[in-house]
Amino acid sequence: QVQLVESGGGLVQTGDSLRLSCAASGLSFGVGGMGWFRQAPGKEREFVAAVAWSTGTTYYTDSVKGRFTVSRDSAENTVYLQMNSLKPADTAVYYCAADTSINTFRHFYTRSASYDFWGQGTQVTVSS
Repeated sequence: QVQLVESGGGLVQTGDSLRLSCAASGLSFGVGGMGWFRQAPGKEREFVAAVAWSTGTTYYTDSVKGRFTVSRDSAENTVYLQMNSLKPADTAVYYCAADTSINTFRHFYTRSASYDFWGQGTQVTVSS
């Protein structure tokens, strides 16, 4: 059984930092990559960042480039999202997701429908 468990969310002020973690279990068949998405109230879920599992190649949406860093620890089956210089616009529920498509991950990492497994989400609230 595949499980993705996020942690690290919370309430912070503008300019603060948070590090989200996503611990994966049950992915014995391999992973193409892991992604982070977020969903703010009344908005659609949007892509934030992703990392290809085998190469460590990272991808970001423009609004977080230079502020967020995604990484993975293959030995611990954990992916991280380091978020610096947080803004109120970053307020959302953050979800991690696993895409098991090793060959196509690099083409479709921004698409939520490409991911096979999702965590329960963790709330990030940035106050002004």
